[in-house]
Amino acid sequence: MGLIARRRDALERLAGELPGPSAVYAIDVRDADATRAAARHFTGRHGCPDLVIASAGVSAGTLTEEPGDIAVFDEVLGVNVLGMVRTFQPFVDCMRAAGRGRLAGIASVAGYRGLPGAAAYSASKAAVIAYLESLRVELRGTGITVSTICPGYVATPMTEGNPYPMPFMLSADEAARRIARVIARGRSFAVIPWQMAIVARVLRAMPDRLYDRLLAGAPRKPRRS
Repeated sequence: MGLIARRRDALERLAGELPGPSAVYAIDVRDADATRAAARHFTGRHGCPDLVIASAGVSAGTLTEEPGDIAVFDEVLGVNVLGMVRTFQPFVDCMRAAGRGRLAGIASVAGYRGLPGAAAYSASKAAVIAYLESLRVELRGTGITVSTICPGYVATPMTEGNPYPMPFMLSADEAARRIARVIARGRSFAVIPWQMAIVARVLRAMPDRLYDRLLAGAPRKPRRS
């Protein structure tokens, strides 16, 4: 198993908890050269992977009128969208040659509609959903399958500062188990937990005037100080 994240200490702790050997790569997925180098190193020693999961993501409150938030928009979109592209890109050719493989991308129910105060995050996850759909169709017939997974709220440092209710929240371990089941079943699209799928469909079907009225005064994710 190959593990990629920015913090080597956290990766090595995780590797020590997993059964079997793991290869650790402490890189930032915004660095295309480092991501490709890690992919070359892994495939050179272990062959083409059966599965690549792109789950790197960051979030922060953003306001368009704040000049300082432009850098936050750039970071969120760079990690959440282009980081996924950079994660998948080095493995497509070898999967195509093998005639098999699965690419699984972690999107979010936040990509269903724009959330006030979280424009960068909502935009990034909407882009991820569309990107993965495009990729799925592009790779049809190659033996490579694509899964889009949209979690609701998961108890992680990313959500612990949110100043609003987070219904149907899952622990990180439970979310991981459910994501693994979705991938194992070969599903092309899934929302977890299932209750959030209902919430997401309701929000998507809601008329704009009603959505705007309901969300205008909602609490917002804090901006970075």
